[in-house]
Amino acid sequence: MYWRWLALLPVCAIAFAQPDDEIRKILTARIADPQKKGMIAATIDGDGRRRIVTAGDVRADSLFEIGSVTKVFTSLLLADMAERAEVGLDDPIAKYLPEGVHAPGPITLRQLAMHTSSLPRVPTNLSPKTLANPYVDYTPAKLYDFLNTYKLTRPPGEKWEYSNLGAGLLGHILARRAGIEYGSLVRLRIANELDMTSTYTILPAWLKDRAVKGHNALGQPVANWDWDALAGAGALWSGADDLLNFLAANLGQKKSGLAPAMAAMQKGRVPVGNGIGQSLGWHTLTRNGADIFWKDGGTFGFTSFLAFDPKKGSGVVVLSDTFGDVSDIGLHLIDPSIPVRSK
Repeated sequence: MYWRWLALLPVCAIAFAQPDDEIRKILTARIADPQKKGMIAATIDGDGRRRIVTAGDVRADSLFEIGSVTKVFTSLLLADMAERAEVGLDDPIAKYLPEGVHAPGPITLRQLAMHTSSLPRVPTNLSPKTLANPYVDYTPAKLYDFLNTYKLTRPPGEKWEYSNLGAGLLGHILARRAGIEYGSLVRLRIANELDMTSTYTILPAWLKDRAVKGHNALGQPVANWDWDALAGAGALWSGADDLLNFLAANLGQKKSGLAPAMAAMQKGRVPVGNGIGQSLGWHTLTRNGADIFWKDGGTFGFTSFLAFDPKKGSGVVVLSDTFGDVSDIGLHLIDPSIPVRSK
């Protein structure tokens, strides 16, 4: 991936502000067919000023599948529930599994959030009816069957390895602990608190006209993803304004009861490689003496990116209705010394 080479780039002085026309030019250059597809870049600066720049066939209030950016919300639920003493970060997952379901090893909730659980990227018994919608029929029963039969290949905590399964399992456990389904838990604990009125796992009817169509890498329309037991890995839909609210809260510009949990997510990290780290839910990158916290996401039809720099008080959102990678654009917007790919 693009970000694996970030640590090799030179570090130089930066200025956050870039003209809207320059941002739109970057977005348009990435869109193969602006008549059918589109992208959004949204920024917030240290004074709380916001802007949303669109390119192609989307509006400023369009809604997108945000894929793995969902994992940050799942980790925030964990941090918040830990602050409320409803769970402990280092509690073993076995404590929260149903009777008769066994953990494959001494895995903790923190390890699920930091991708150090030693669980594989996807469950070995994932066998969707259609590859176009891979998680639609992955039920709790299948998840429990996996946990009861899987053998870890190394001890938990030994190394970082990205795991959709781990994040999905974390969301499932937290929802069970709270006694409500995952999407409702996100609405109750995060979206309602931060005035994120358009962030859902399943869009209600009154929002569906704002949902854009996703496209594969060839530009062909594709099906949306549906989720079951692993919703915490990537089920959320959201838009630029909601995600700017989320960044404003992480930057301390929007006051909320989630502030202690958000601060806890920035503490402690494990190495990923090439200068990249992993904190609770966020990837980390240190440049110009400051930490950038970021997360990218994607489904077969959408790509997303979220980042913030606590020292400068700035943040960036990038949303695309096409499968690909927009991490370079998002990192460039928060740190112009990081180049945008030519293609």
